[in-house]
Amino acid sequence: MGEIPDSHPRKASLLARAKLTEAAAEGLLAQSAMIAHGRGEAFDYLLGEKTSESASQAIREVAARLLNAERAVISLNGNTTVLAGEQAIRAAAIIGCPVEVNIYYRTPERMQKLISALEEIRQKVANELPPSGWGSSQWSDSVNSTEILGADADGRIEGLEGPRAICSSRGIEAADAVLVPLEDGDRCEALVGLGKQVLVIDLNPLSRTARMAHVTIVDEVSRAMAELCIALSEKTQVSQWDNGQALRDALAIMAQASEQIRVLCSIRRCKSLSEHFFTTISNRLPYLRSTSITTQIIGDHSAFVEMLLDCLLEDIGAHIQIIILLSVS
Repeated sequence: MGEIPDSHPRKASLLARAKLTEAAAEGLLAQSAMIAHGRGEAFDYLLGEKTSESASQAIREVAARLLNAERAVISLNGNTTVLAGEQAIRAAAIIGCPVEVNIYYRTPERMQKLISALEEIRQKVANELPPSGWGSSQWSDSVNSTEILGADADGRIEGLEGPRAICSSRGIEAADAVLVPLEDGDRCEALVGLGKQVLVIDLNPLSRTARMAHVTIVDEVSRAMAELCIALSEKTQVSQWDNGQALRDALAIMAQASEQIRVLCSIRRCKSLSEHFFTTISNRLPYLRSTSITTQIIGDHSAFVEMLLDCLLEDIGAHIQIIILLSVS
């Protein structure tokens, strides 16, 4: 795709789409990857495409629980590897845990390509500046020692059948806390049933995954993972987390956005009505133009529109009648 200027309001979103398109062409993603991403984007629009305070609190809670876990693991599917693979490797290096490539549409070719991509990312991250409090050599050693699991499908998630049950025996199967961005609802429920702490990133607060998880970050995955890397360096404490409240907070933000859209549509309809009314009375009642009140209200179109917007389509007919009566009195 062509170069996107920094001033473009949706540059990050367009770059994410380009990454996924290129990855799909290279065989890293399933055919349904773009559909899943588009569904998430729709929810992100309603969030204003930014991380809410509620999501930031959830991120800090996830950071605390991952650091407090004995055997944490970060599970990555294709989309997460492409969009947030670098942040995932950074987070795993800070925690000292493995990452596991775990995909539903599993083929040896896709698994190898995703693992190879993460190995390249690991090498890149090892040569980057370390987080606050880390020395360069210490950081490089931690990143290079981060295991990338998933090639050996030697583990099983009890309670599931078929491809959804496949995992690594040293990763998800052995873990006591699992960070699973963009997770399948059945797998999330099964992991919870096995007594594991399930920490998810999901843009849909009504999904079964979001509702079943112990902590849900309602945010776009690359933003959430970037902020998670910061939170992991802050050494936050585990709290008495109310995940239901976090989901209600996200729904409230989306509901507010939906209401703003409804009002905007009403305003546009109201403007259209006002313009139609102004044209009609100008054509049919030319004598109104000579009155002072008409010059003040109707002659000044912006003032006229403002008056109609105040009523927001409520009893506009009566409102118009009042204007006419005032105009001819």
